[in-house]
Amino acid sequence: MKDAVQERYARFAAVEAPGRSALYGEWAAGVAEDDEISEVLLRIPATRRQPPLVFAVSRLLGAGPGTYREWRRFVLTNASRLVEECTSRALQTNEPLRTAALLPVLSEIEGPIALLEVGASAGLCLYPDRYSYRFIDDGGSVRRALDPLDGPSTVVLESTVTGDLPPLRMPEVVWRAGIDLAPLDAANEEDRRWLRALVWPGEEGREQRITAALDIAAAEPPLLVAGDAAAHLEELAGSAPAHATLVITTPGVLVHIPREQREALIETIATLPARWVTIDPPALLDVWDPPVVAEAWRGFVVALDGRVRAAADPLGAWWEWRAGDPSTTT
Repeated sequence: MKDAVQERYARFAAVEAPGRSALYGEWAAGVAEDDEISEVLLRIPATRRQPPLVFAVSRLLGAGPGTYREWRRFVLTNASRLVEECTSRALQTNEPLRTAALLPVLSEIEGPIALLEVGASAGLCLYPDRYSYRFIDDGGSVRRALDPLDGPSTVVLESTVTGDLPPLRMPEVVWRAGIDLAPLDAANEEDRRWLRALVWPGEEGREQRITAALDIAAAEPPLLVAGDAAAHLEELAGSAPAHATLVITTPGVLVHIPREQREALIETIATLPARWVTIDPPALLDVWDPPVVAEAWRGFVVALDGRVRAAADPLGAWWEWRAGDPSTTT
């Protein structure tokens, strides 16, 4: 078992950390060679000992951005607290930049919109109409700028767009709701600290972006329901205003749901009077229209009711409009 922990952290250091966080790469490489720390991590349930979760919890508890030796000392001193906190928490990637990849799809939908997100965390992806967007080319020049109707937002989302630029407009969102196993309160300081701790060191600008988005959500809180989507989706969808188009989003959450439950959830969404917008790995689902060749696909698939609309970075840093692109098919 100890070897499995060390292999997991070695893989993270070699494959996942490069280009995102040199600090996390150093920490993970250290764990991969450290029997004593691996024994501590073995006390955490297997589903809660992922490197980003363990590192985020350690930072939440007070570990500084120091060397592996310093982090190791902190872990050994606070082992019981670390194990307890990791056991009760889960990764929650609440990245408002994802709305930059959602916006071209939302622009296709007749409004006003009632927005319902599965896996909402603190609901930061429920405010696409409250953020400013700067869609840029590979050279950094702005191709299109969009701001909320009342002026530029404190959250400015910059996303690189290649290829054609489809028609874009700010959505009119009149209702916001979400479901999450452990929803977070944007106004609660502990929850805010947790979301900031989940940002990997080295991801420049992301913590500031999340903090500003939390302020927007705290000023106009969404309706958040704690629990499993399968148990609450239909009831929550039924409370949406009748005059609005119900749009259910599942950006990046389906990959974390076991296959049987995931397929059941998609079937439930299909029975509701709603549009469905998702961002997922190309090989995760078999509903894509037209079919997607996963090996030849760059990034994740952005789809509307299963119809392929764009390829995108999982967190929205870039996207490419692919609607009607014959290269998606086998």
